[in-house]
Amino acid sequence: MVEVVETVRGRGGELVLRRDGEAFEVIENGVFLMDTRNGESERLLVTEALSAGATVLIGGLGVGFSLRAALDAGAASVVVVEREPAVISWNRHGPLRTVHADALADPRVRVVEADLVSWLAETSERFDALCLDIDNGPEWTVTEGNASLYSDAGLARLADLLNPGGVLAVWSAGAAPAFAARLRARFADVREVPVEVPRGEPDVLWFARG
Repeated sequence: MVEVVETVRGRGGELVLRRDGEAFEVIENGVFLMDTRNGESERLLVTEALSAGATVLIGGLGVGFSLRAALDAGAASVVVVEREPAVISWNRHGPLRTVHADALADPRVRVVEADLVSWLAETSERFDALCLDIDNGPEWTVTEGNASLYSDAGLARLADLLNPGGVLAVWSAGAAPAFAARLRARFADVREVPVEVPRGEPDVLWFARG
C-alpha cells in the first residue's frame, strides 16, 4: 500500500514524498522522478567519473545515492546543487537520511540550494568531475529551462567548468540519440553505458572527456 509521507509546494510545483513498502518515491507534478529501490545507475554515474581526491559537482541530490557513492570513492570535496528545499530537508533530517547513511553530514559536502542552470552560469569553481542527474534525462526534462543544460551552449559551459582531464557524466532514464550526437561533437572521448533496471528500458550514462 502506498502511503503519502509529505506533500509540499516546491519551486517546480507539487512535490510528493511517498512510501511503498520499504521504498520511498518522489513525484513532481504527477511525474515520477526517483525512488530508493535500486540506485545502481546513480552510483555508477559518479564511481566511473572520479578517482580518489577528486573535486566533484553533483547536479541534483535525488535520494542521495550519487553523493554516498562519491564519498565512498574518496572524493576530496563534493558540491551538491539542489533547487528544492524539501528534497534537501528529506535527505538531511527526514526519512531519506537513512538511505545514504547521513551523507549530508560529511564535512566534505557542501549543499547549495539553487537552480542548477543559473548556478552553473554564475560559478567560477572548477571540478574534476561534473555529475548531472537532472529530471529524467536530456530528452525528458520535467523542469522548464533544464533542457538548456544539454544544448550545444550548455555543453560548452560544462566543458569550461572542468579541470584538465576532467569528466562530464550525465544520467538519463532512457536513450537520447540527439544529445549523444551533440556530446560527441563537443568532447573527444565519449562512452555510453546502458544500465539494466528492474522495470522498463535501461538507464543510460554518458562519460565525456577532452
